[in-house]
Amino acid sequence: MKLPITGGCLCGAVRYEASEAPVSVVWCHCASCRRHTGAPAAVYADFRRAAVRFAGVEPTRFASSPGALRGFCGACGSTLSFEGESQPDLINVHLGSLDNPGDFPPSEAVHTEGRLAWFCDAPDGCD
Repeated sequence: MKLPITGGCLCGAVRYEASEAPVSVVWCHCASCRRHTGAPAAVYADFRRAAVRFAGVEPTRFASSPGALRGFCGACGSTLSFEGESQPDLINVHLGSLDNPGDFPPSEAVHTEGRLAWFCDAPDGCD
C-alpha cells in the first residue's frame, strides 16, 4: 500500500487523501447504506478523521438520520463518505471512490441482519 491513499468523485470536483492506512474495511448491509449507494451493500474503509484531507470542493453532506452525515459530490452525486456521532474520530470512505479500491479487501461485515437473502459477501462462500 502506497501513502497517501487517494480518491474522489466521478467528475473529479471532490478529491481526498488519507495519510494513514484504514483502521478497518467492512461490508455494511444496513438499509441506509443501500439507499445511499444504490447497491445491495456498501463497502467502506474506516480512516481516522485526522488522517483524511479533502481537496477541491468539499463534499455535500446530508443528515440521513440523527447523528449521521453522508457525504457525496454536489455536482455528480457520487457517494463518498459516512460520518457518525457514535465514532467521532472516524470517517468511513466508500471503497468505490478510492483510486485503488482493490488494495483494500473487506475483512468483516456489519449490520448483517439487513443482508439481502440473495447477496453473498463471505470470503469463503455462502450457503
